Amino acid sequence: MYPENVHHAPVERAVEVHTPTPLTPAAVAPAPLVPVQSGAVPSVASVVLPDGRVVTGYAINPAQPEPVADKPAVSRAAVNVALGGVGFLAVCGGLLLLTTFIAALTALITQLIILAAVIFGGWIAVQVFSASGHKGGTTVNIRKAVIKRNRFYQ
Repeated sequence: MYPENVHHAPVERAVEVHTPTPLTPAAVAPAPLVPVQSGAVPSVASVVLPDGRVVTGYAINPAQPEPVADKPAVSRAAVNVALGGVGFLAVCGGLLLLTTFIAALTALITQLIILAAVIFGGWIAVQVFSASGHKGGTTVNIRKAVIKRNRFYQ
């Protein structure tokens, strides 16, 4: 199914080595200064890049964040009332779960009692109505018994 290992002679490949050639920096003349205009028009800045290109654009001032308004301090009473409300809700939820657990436990105990009563009652019924053994009542040895006035004496 699979071809057998065939040994080949190693293949020689030509390797090219590339060496980078450094770029000579061009003579850079300083950028001409543009007169600053006053007023609403922003100033224009020019930058000469190392390769001789000139980039011109507007200078952007970083945006200043708006000052944050002082927030009024929250009173201790408000915090205590809020925490008390949260605690009250937690206690109510816990009590709800507790009452549910107690109701389920009560139902379980009731069912176990009923099951025990049914099993015990069945056992009693089997003992009373079973066909084996003696058939109810008191067993009296008739030969030794003396019958006087409808009573048995031994």
